[in-house]
Amino acid sequence: MQLTSFSDFAFRALLYLGTLPEGELTSISKVTEVYGVSRNHMVKVINKLGHAGFVTTIRGKNGGIKLAKQPEDIRLGDVVRALEPLKLIDCSNPFCHIVPACKLKNVLAEAGESFLQTLDSYTLADMLSSQRDELVALLQPQ
Repeated sequence: MQLTSFSDFAFRALLYLGTLPEGELTSISKVTEVYGVSRNHMVKVINKLGHAGFVTTIRGKNGGIKLAKQPEDIRLGDVVRALEPLKLIDCSNPFCHIVPACKLKNVLAEAGESFLQTLDSYTLADMLSSQRDELVALLQPQ
């Protein structure tokens, strides 16, 4: 299974936000600068993360973005579920005439669920914990 660049950028943004001191705001421009990605794409990513409840966005002069939850409350599987179209196969477009006898759809659904269950066993805090100092140094150079 391959995730889209949308999820890739979302995980990068969450990792960056997770390295900030608690409550500190940053900007989408700063996140795009750190990773060298398209600002327009990151705006869409942050918007989607905000609607999904992972990021808080504050408008205005003193606004910015920050995590909406503690890193230990952000499960990687939940992020993927919120961002990815998880239907691995579409038997109706174009219609496949072997649907009544085919088991592939069920096998792929089971594999997708196993993938998500593995991601559910990890949180953003797990991604930050063992190398937090190194991540902070790489993402927020002084």
